[in-house]
Amino acid sequence: MSVVVVRTPAKVNLALMVGPRRPDGFHDLACVYQAVSLFDDVRATLAPAGEFTVTVTGVGAAQVPVDASNLAIRAARLLAERTGVDAGVRFEIRKGIPVAGGMAGGSSDAAAALVACDALWNTGLDRSRLVELAAELGSDVPFCLVGGTAVGSGHGEVVTPALARGHYNWVFCLDTEGMSTPEVYAELDRMRGDLVVLPPRVPGPLMAALRSGDTEGVGRALANDLQPAALRRRPRLAGLLGAGVEYGAVGAIVSGSGPTCAFLARDADHAADLAARLSGSGLCASVRIATGPVPGARIVSEQ
Repeated sequence: MSVVVVRTPAKVNLALMVGPRRPDGFHDLACVYQAVSLFDDVRATLAPAGEFTVTVTGVGAAQVPVDASNLAIRAARLLAERTGVDAGVRFEIRKGIPVAGGMAGGSSDAAAALVACDALWNTGLDRSRLVELAAELGSDVPFCLVGGTAVGSGHGEVVTPALARGHYNWVFCLDTEGMSTPEVYAELDRMRGDLVVLPPRVPGPLMAALRSGDTEGVGRALANDLQPAALRRRPRLAGLLGAGVEYGAVGAIVSGSGPTCAFLARDADHAADLAARLSGSGLCASVRIATGPVPGARIVSEQ
């Protein structure tokens, strides 16, 4: 084959518990991920050896690097290096995941690149080996391969599928500009100062609610240790979260490092009503409706 198209999802953190900063600069994490139906489509075309290029279209495309720092390019180069493949690839990424929005857009593209190049170059790696490579690229990349609902540990890269039931309806409010994940973590460290930070643990009430498919229980148990730091860097998000609760969301949280805010609805009709009210509030740049969980990066077309 000469062309592979992979569809890859956004993620929302139902819980993001941040432990102490480690000597390697990472933080220990305990998190619960859910893949949601906002997607990037990554088209990979076979290219001569040594050619690795990327073009990006869609909302926020201008903010995505198209040089060697692009995560999809890094993923392809890593796969080629580890498998000894003498080939190249041209990527065309159509963005549907918010850029720099705390929803793992770049990480999801890296996961898609691994899946696409494995098929394009016929390297024959099983999913577990791809997950190992993904862990070298970033904390969220392994989950974007796995999808569904999962628990993350380490610095987020160790992913275990969660025992979870139910179908969840989300409303995501996007801000006018993205936020830097490293800067939000640095803000959290400054806010904590000399406080003793305990090892992170996934909230028990959240896992219990997921096991029973209790939407309102999940909403009550949403947790994000990065949220206070994100709100300090972008104070206006507090008003948006408050408005979502006032409009009836069963849960409201900053997604990851922000600035996207996530609101959990009771059902599809409630999500549509909530989205309309938040869109009309003037508190965010745009609104997206999505559902979860959905699968991780997967091939949707081969030629």
